[in-house]
Amino acid sequence: MTQDANVSLVDRDRSGTVAIHEKDRRDAGHPLDRLLRPGRIPHIWCSGCGLGVVLTAYLKGIQKAGLDLDKVSIVSGIGCTGRTAGYINLDSFHTTHGRALPFATGLKLANPELKVTVISGDGDLFAIGGNHLIHAARRNVDMLVLCVNNFNYGMTGGQVAPTTPVNSKTQTSPYGCWEHPFNLPYVAAASGAVYVARWTALHARRLMESVAEAVKHPGLSFIEVISQCPTNFDRPNKGGEGIDLMHFYEKNTVVKNGSDPKEADIGLYTPIVCGKFVDIQKPTYDSCYANMCTMSKGGKK
Repeated sequence: MTQDANVSLVDRDRSGTVAIHEKDRRDAGHPLDRLLRPGRIPHIWCSGCGLGVVLTAYLKGIQKAGLDLDKVSIVSGIGCTGRTAGYINLDSFHTTHGRALPFATGLKLANPELKVTVISGDGDLFAIGGNHLIHAARRNVDMLVLCVNNFNYGMTGGQVAPTTPVNSKTQTSPYGCWEHPFNLPYVAAASGAVYVARWTALHARRLMESVAEAVKHPGLSFIEVISQCPTNFDRPNKGGEGIDLMHFYEKNTVVKNGSDPKEADIGLYTPIVCGKFVDIQKPTYDSCYANMCTMSKGGKK
């Protein structure tokens, strides 16, 4: 809080306590107000969920990157994370389940000047949309894919997902999940993504910095964010409330920038490897597509 007594937003009583006038608070607004749709608030996310942190980090990240916001487009699929696009006051598309990446690819090819971001969940991007993810990475489409992984299908009640750790209890695995989950950074890197990173909902500043870096990186950038889901995943697994999971991330996260994503598997409440794993350069799909169009018209590459 500012200590300038002449600023109208604050005042002090005789004890020296700083108070904010309610009218001035309303007039001042929120630093991200112009990037949010106030008519959609309050949001539908549960108490303790990490999605609000992810949304804030993303918006601050694109601001830090200095992007022309008139040329930023957000695409999402279905699920808790998929609702993000509806809260952002930029051109956004809330698509069908699992199909965010084909929509985003078409958007980028139709208007290569756009900075396209796909924000969706682990179920949407790696279950029904998994084939689209590996091919978008293989083609190296120029976009950022921000995947929030809460280890289950949260919006539909907490069913087992491709990311659910072994031995986890969910609505559809009441005796524990025995299927080995995807290691998302490893899948993205193996498929051809040129920028791959992972953070947790606790790492808000690192996530913001990563977003600012990734949105300017040519090609398909992939960032996984591990987020708590206290309502549908952490409750049956006795992980505690949202604040308990934040403490868990604080004590059990190991940052290993440059490490092999193959070593980034996640178990049920086991240490989490975070960091920037991949940062390489190679031709983007849209640039190759533009060259092909030029050649088809008799021009030179």
